[in-house]
Amino acid sequence: MPNVANLPNVGDRLYDEALYEAAKIIFAFISNWAKLACTLVKLKQFQGAVDAARKANSSKTWKEVCFACVDAEEFRLAQICGLNIIVQVDDLEEVSEYYQNRGCFNELISLMESGLGLERAHMGIFTELGVLYARYRYEKLMEHIKLFSTRLNIPKLIRACDEQQHWKELTYLYIQYDEFDNAATTVMNHSPEAWDHMQFKDIVVKVANVELYYKAVHFYLQEHPELINDVLNVLALRVDHTRVVDIMRKAGHLRLVKPYMVAVQSNNVSAVNEALNEIYVEEEDYDRLRESIDFHDNFDQIGLAQKIEKHELLEMRRVAAYIYKKAGRWKQSIALSKKDNLYKDAMETASQSGDRELAEELLVYFIDQGKKECFASCLFVCYDLIRADVALELAWMNNMIDFAFPYLLQFIREYTGKVDELIKDKIESLNVEKAKENEEKDIIKQQNMYAQLLPLALPAPPMPGMGSAGMGGGFNAPPPPMGGMGMPPMPPFGMPPMGSY
Repeated sequence: MPNVANLPNVGDRLYDEALYEAAKIIFAFISNWAKLACTLVKLKQFQGAVDAARKANSSKTWKEVCFACVDAEEFRLAQICGLNIIVQVDDLEEVSEYYQNRGCFNELISLMESGLGLERAHMGIFTELGVLYARYRYEKLMEHIKLFSTRLNIPKLIRACDEQQHWKELTYLYIQYDEFDNAATTVMNHSPEAWDHMQFKDIVVKVANVELYYKAVHFYLQEHPELINDVLNVLALRVDHTRVVDIMRKAGHLRLVKPYMVAVQSNNVSAVNEALNEIYVEEEDYDRLRESIDFHDNFDQIGLAQKIEKHELLEMRRVAAYIYKKAGRWKQSIALSKKDNLYKDAMETASQSGDRELAEELLVYFIDQGKKECFASCLFVCYDLIRADVALELAWMNNMIDFAFPYLLQFIREYTGKVDELIKDKIESLNVEKAKENEEKDIIKQQNMYAQLLPLALPAPPMPGMGSAGMGGGFNAPPPPMGGMGMPPMPPFGMPPMGSY
């Protein structure tokens, strides 16, 4: 009924004295929805409290009703209230802590999941849900991170994953946050959970700390040696090959990275060359050893030759002689070839040396050994170095003239050809000179003929306007005789006089 009472004051007094039914009537009458919601909570009328809170639309009211519903385990109504609270960044953490302190983890997760679809959903909701997954529902964490990686507060979630020791998810977050050094370190420190070969290859090439390259080499050597060549090939352009070889040598697993060293040998690094040559020697792979020596010369050549010159395998000793030859140690190479009866190699080495003394000493050696065929072959291979008189003398004195005949025939043919060429060149030179002389004579004859055919020179006509005083006569003055006016007289072999025959 109409009255002049101070109803708000009366309602507050009733509420303070726990006369909630009476307070409810007054607060409803005066539309004080915030007070009405609190009163309905006291009366355990939670549905009405939620409706009143909706009309009040106050964050404080929503929280009071929400927390009361949680305490009363009215989680459906609590979620309705919570959805209106968590859209405020400042109130989100308070709601989360209230739920967690009372052990309502699943209900809190359900609230956050519902909040993802809100129009006013913000980064805090996505991040808080990720933290809750990390703590209470680990199996959903990775999916959540991948779906909403752009809407997460990654540093906060990184701390949560680190605390809960979710290494795989932590690695993924580091990658998303471009902290590749931390990602690589996490993988290597917690490999049973975090390691994935393809992912690690993508990470390790992006790290800023160079030392992590070599830690990765140690890591693969200890835990995944079968994949070490793959990761080294990825790092080939970034690591110091010498240091990698030293690591593998100290670990005693040099052969393990043979494919990697073969791939990078084109850089001609001394440590790589020596390591591969060492492996080829152990494997007695002389073909690959010779190929390595031919194309990659940055290694201790003499040291390798000394190491294998007494090798039990003939082909290895042959490679040693080849190395000496490449190094210009002709005598050592020839001596080693002679020791193993590799006479062809000895001849080729003597020929390439360009040393006449070595070639002739080799001839003497073949004579001493009674190797007549080798004597003939050496004359052919070292043809440019051996003097004909020496070859003929040795052959005659040792009764090998028949074996020297191919050489002598070739020598005679060559020098005969040279003499023929000289004679030919001389004849051609004489012919050229003779032709030149004939040409000069022809030119002189033509000049003389031209001079005989020239007509008699006539005087120049007088210049107009010139009188007799100036020239000593008129226009009709007779011409001066030939030989006057500076003209030379006609030669005696000039034109014959015009007369009868």
